[in-house]
Amino acid sequence: MNMIKGLILGSAAGLIAVSGAQAADLPVKAKAVEYVKICSLYGAGFYYIPGTDTCIKLGGYLRVDTTFNGGIFDQPAWNGNLGQQNRVRDYYAARSRLALSVDTRTATEYGVVRTFGQANFNLNSSTGEGPGVAGTQTLGVDLVFIQFAGFTFGKSASAYASPWHGYPGNNSSFLLGGHDDVVGTNNIQYTAQFGNGVSATIGLDDPYYGRTVNGYINPVGAFALSSTTGLVTGPTIGGAVGASGALTNGYAGARSPDIVGNIRVDQAWGLFQLSGALHEVNGTYYTPTNETSGHPDSKWGGSVMAALQIKNLPTGPGDDIKVDVSYAVGNTKNVLNTAPQFAMFGGTGRAGAHQSIGFGSNTDAIYGNGGQFELTTAYGIRGAFNHNWDPYWSSSLFGSYSAVRYNGNATALYCAGYAAQNPGVTTPDFSCNPDFNVSQLGLITRWTPVKNLTFSAEAMWFHLDQKFTGAKVLSSTQLGGTKPTAGYEYKDQDAVSLNVRVQRNF
Repeated sequence: MNMIKGLILGSAAGLIAVSGAQAADLPVKAKAVEYVKICSLYGAGFYYIPGTDTCIKLGGYLRVDTTFNGGIFDQPAWNGNLGQQNRVRDYYAARSRLALSVDTRTATEYGVVRTFGQANFNLNSSTGEGPGVAGTQTLGVDLVFIQFAGFTFGKSASAYASPWHGYPGNNSSFLLGGHDDVVGTNNIQYTAQFGNGVSATIGLDDPYYGRTVNGYINPVGAFALSSTTGLVTGPTIGGAVGASGALTNGYAGARSPDIVGNIRVDQAWGLFQLSGALHEVNGTYYTPTNETSGHPDSKWGGSVMAALQIKNLPTGPGDDIKVDVSYAVGNTKNVLNTAPQFAMFGGTGRAGAHQSIGFGSNTDAIYGNGGQFELTTAYGIRGAFNHNWDPYWSSSLFGSYSAVRYNGNATALYCAGYAAQNPGVTTPDFSCNPDFNVSQLGLITRWTPVKNLTFSAEAMWFHLDQKFTGAKVLSSTQLGGTKPTAGYEYKDQDAVSLNVRVQRNF
């Protein structure tokens, strides 16, 4: 019996010993493998590409826009079917956009090597321009560049641009009064850092992106509608004028890049930047289809811009003021950044007139058949006051003023062309003057209920101050669209638009 008890106790002790040994041999839980290694060198959102020393950040945004009585992204009703203000226009314009960006950075003995690219996928359910120009799907490329040892190569913001481009506090992509290069242009540039927030950049830009030139190419000055280069209608080298005041494209092929640069100071109080640009105005032939007809000599135009941001305002944390002032000769696009040709219709109280009309033509220069360039002058100012009511609500009051001026000889050429192309009866008080001013004033309010999700509403008023007087019979053919041959009063025009936007950044 004692032997049996001993065997049982011995077996139990053996089992306990074996169990203890097995428990001691159990593997300790392994530390989780870090498949994605965070890169903290360049801010939030970067991580190392596995197996490399390169950091990458993926980002972008999704945006839904609707504009009432305007074009996409709150373009005022200042030309085209929108400018006619009748039933051929869309009463609203809508766009949905998905933007995707890739940012990579690698530390080297020469400094950081950076690549950046952004692609936009757009669906336009309507554009504001009515039937025939609605329902498009597009793929756009904004910025695509490489940075190395102070140099930038590719499609990037011009060295001439201010940090806020054409957006001191607005949603609208059509705030005039200065340069706007937010989607970039092909260029090569170099930036030098001098310390204490002082830097300087010099660059060579594509000279024709978004630019047209109108030529006065007919001895009697026959003008036609301006054409479009790139994504927007740009300034022209000027010739004869149609009923809506637009000019014919007369730019020759690119011969020289725009030479641009800036000096910039960034401090805790804000920012100051002084920019300059040189642009070659280069025309084609007096008769576009005949290279033996001669051509005007090329001229260099240019522009300057001063930009100022003031922070730490007593009105509240994060509030600031942004403003820039521009002046250009032969480089109008750096003042009226989207460079539209204005043609607006409205009501009239004048007896015998069907409607009123106001127009303004953006040109870099005017030239007559056998003559030389008369460069156009433009100047403008724009800015915004930005205020945060609390962490969730903010508002901005913004505005701009721009002017385009023709010298005496350019005015004579323009008006001769306008008279030749529009021989209708004029009233005794008719006068021709292609100078014009444009003004904008807007208010935007934003609500950000959660981080990176913003709802906003923007109301904007646009005013065209044109300098023609009296009235004239204009032909339906010259006016285009649905306007009849009738008498039209020359009159200043106004437009009001409303934009609502939802945007999620990621």
